[in-house]
Amino acid sequence: MLGGSYSLVEDSFSRFPSQSNIYGLCQAGEQQLLAATLKGKVVCFRYQELQQKVRPVAKEVQFTYIPVDAEIVSIDAFNKSSPRRGLVVGITFIKDSGDKATPFLNIYCDYEPGSEFNLESIAQSCLNLELQFTPFQLYHTEVQCPDGGIDTVFLLSGHDQRIHLYKENASLHQFEEQPVEKLFPELQQLPSNALWLDMLRTADGQRLSAFGCQNGCVGLALVNQNGPEVLQSWRVQFDSPISTVLLFGLSCRDTEPSGDRSKDMEGYNLLITSTVEMAVIYRDVQNHGLSWSTCLSESDQSDAVLCALVIDLDFNGQKEVLLGTYGQELLCYKFQPSLGEKDGEFQLQWRQSFKSPLLSITYLDLTGDGLRELAVLTLKGLHILQHSLTCTADLVLSRLAQRVLALTSSSEAAETKETSVSAQIQEDTCQTP
Repeated sequence: MLGGSYSLVEDSFSRFPSQSNIYGLCQAGEQQLLAATLKGKVVCFRYQELQQKVRPVAKEVQFTYIPVDAEIVSIDAFNKSSPRRGLVVGITFIKDSGDKATPFLNIYCDYEPGSEFNLESIAQSCLNLELQFTPFQLYHTEVQCPDGGIDTVFLLSGHDQRIHLYKENASLHQFEEQPVEKLFPELQQLPSNALWLDMLRTADGQRLSAFGCQNGCVGLALVNQNGPEVLQSWRVQFDSPISTVLLFGLSCRDTEPSGDRSKDMEGYNLLITSTVEMAVIYRDVQNHGLSWSTCLSESDQSDAVLCALVIDLDFNGQKEVLLGTYGQELLCYKFQPSLGEKDGEFQLQWRQSFKSPLLSITYLDLTGDGLRELAVLTLKGLHILQHSLTCTADLVLSRLAQRVLALTSSSEAAETKETSVSAQIQEDTCQTP
């Protein structure tokens, strides 16, 4: 069980036939995960009802056109943007042909009505693309189209110091590579190989884009999606390769916070982790760029940070920062505002040890009960951590009691006001000749 103010318990562990890597885990649909192992295997993890109980199931999916001797580099998946339908899965791998290694990108998507979300059918519908570069992270993001609609595209970083864009051609029912500068002008002329990308659409419809490079350079850009046009850009240099960049807001927009939020917490922040140095968070980047930073203490004491996630783990409306390290530690930080000060700091709340290095973490509702699970991919396999039902039930009852009390107080105040107004009307009537 995890320490700290809120507890999680491990529900299951699935051991994989070979190890994975930092690009090896993705969500596929609403309630399932895909995990890729280096030796050409892809495992689908989900919960299903067996013998009147919901149990975890890990099953290998046979994706076509992936040779048995292939080494999978990265995997990603997304649901098409409305009004289109269907699940799209992308897998990059390197095929060892003896005299040379050949990289490929396979994109899987089924266009047959009724099969658009069937993973078994999707795995048989493959677009096989030979690459001229060694692939790294495969990432998807939504982009605004010239006609005003929204489309979801793949971005693939490579050892050629470029980002490659793959967009669906709806009329041909296939994905095609397009010039990245056409939709993402901020991703041109990279200073080194990009190891990690992240993007975020702001509340006013603009886009924040961040990339972290092998030479330690981090780039951030604010982009007007109508055009598109780069409005501002910033860069900062670190002394070691960047393992993760992550854009986030601290407060949950769809959750009522337990207390007042300071105005500076409404901005967007950038988390940067590297293989040697402490993790750094740049605050309110839209207004301050990369000039207002705070370090996460002790984040460099558990070997390299390989993955990160920002989620509201204790349901109080303010998100926590999770870091997964090669030193087999999961670290949780929470922002603590300082009295009379604007900035405050991120304090380490708890740490949890695992039996092998952490490679990737994600947060989704696997069981369909409304509570999300924390999926932790390690060198040995996949851990699923669930919220303690006891703690969650206590929190729900407490929130309901507060809501009932607030409604009762509001009703009593309204009744008192109505009585006062009625008495005043009667008094005014009596005084009128």
